[in-house]
Amino acid sequence: MHLDAYLTCRTSLLSRPGRRAAALATALVLATAPGAAALAPGDPPPPSAVGGERLGQSGVQVSPEPGAPKLPTDLTAMSWLVADADTGNVLAAYNPHLRLPPASTLKMLFADTVLPKFDRRTMHTVTPEELKGMGAGSSLVGIKEDLDYRVEDLWRGVFLSSGNDAVHVLAHMNGGIEETVRQMQRRAVELGAADTHVISPDGYDEDGQLTSAYDLTLFAREGLRNPDFRSYCATKNAQFPGAVDSRTGQRATFGIVNTDRLLGKYPGLIGVKNGYTTNAGSTFVGAAQHGGRTLLVAVMHPDTYMQVYDETAALLDWGFGAADHVTPVGKLVTPKQPDGTAPGSAASPLAAAPAPAKATGRGGLAGPGRRPSLLGPETWTVAGTLSLCAAASLWLLRRRQRGLLATTSTGLPALSEPAEAPDAPEDTGGATALPRR
Repeated sequence: MHLDAYLTCRTSLLSRPGRRAAALATALVLATAPGAAALAPGDPPPPSAVGGERLGQSGVQVSPEPGAPKLPTDLTAMSWLVADADTGNVLAAYNPHLRLPPASTLKMLFADTVLPKFDRRTMHTVTPEELKGMGAGSSLVGIKEDLDYRVEDLWRGVFLSSGNDAVHVLAHMNGGIEETVRQMQRRAVELGAADTHVISPDGYDEDGQLTSAYDLTLFAREGLRNPDFRSYCATKNAQFPGAVDSRTGQRATFGIVNTDRLLGKYPGLIGVKNGYTTNAGSTFVGAAQHGGRTLLVAVMHPDTYMQVYDETAALLDWGFGAADHVTPVGKLVTPKQPDGTAPGSAASPLAAAPAPAKATGRGGLAGPGRRPSLLGPETWTVAGTLSLCAAASLWLLRRRQRGLLATTSTGLPALSEPAEAPDAPEDTGGATALPRR
């Protein structure tokens, strides 16, 4: 029932505010359904949220100590999380288990699953079948059938261009799309990512494909333990194999640029992955180092397309200033071994990364609290859900009319764009479902 309600809202509200309202209404349905907050006698106690009880609570979760800076006050994302990559301590969070569409950030889980399986120097000849089945408007790196590609080139296509064609080729090498999706779901379980439901390996908008800011942070942290993953996501530009020149017989190359707009702009940023789809809006997970500390920030569904970068930078700035002055509100869980047991210790995921320059301060406005998705009864009707959708949509529209747009207060370049995401080119946001006219 809950998934049906979500889909009904999503398809009935076509504007950007409407799409955000649909996601908000879904969260409201699951949070306020009768019986969601109380148990009948004899019922078992509800499971605690993964990572700690506070991470299952709605609204901003932070425990400042004396000397801690204030959180940014202009944040618009529906969900975010700040964590120490080495200790796993969650420094602050806002609805971190709210289940939302992931966009191309799901490619981190794809890489966690498939990247270790193939030597980067392996050559592969692409078949026509491997390029079929991609969604309309998919972002592409430009792979051509019947040509040879090194595995490392395919991964650059995944990380830099957010290429769904590269994902599909690698998935076919891994046994096919369906098999890869099954493996990704198993990998999510091993990593403790209980909010994630995988439908496609590339993050393309699919009904029921969901994750959370908490889970995305787990995917990023695990990936950064792999030197190849770390190298790919930190690469700003590269040459990609092109077609064969019919006159000379020589293989051409063309340049590709990482769609991560903070890479090279935010001091010490070392990745990880961005995304944009019509349904998900903007999503991003960023990792940065400063003074021997590595922080991870996940941001999902801010008001506008480019605000995902502004808000990530603001939270990174806050995290570096607050890390020694807050009590952790939760923990990133430790991945399970293939046999189902937790390892004794995990190596520092970013030990080899260079130390960054000092970060500067930013300002940011926390939206109203939204409760993460919880299991609720099946007795809610579609009519009631649509009423919530309408109310949420009206609230968001009025909020937008008050002009609460992100601003920047540092020397970093302003990154915000108009409220409605444009028909962005494929190098602006790592989109997996960019609208085309």
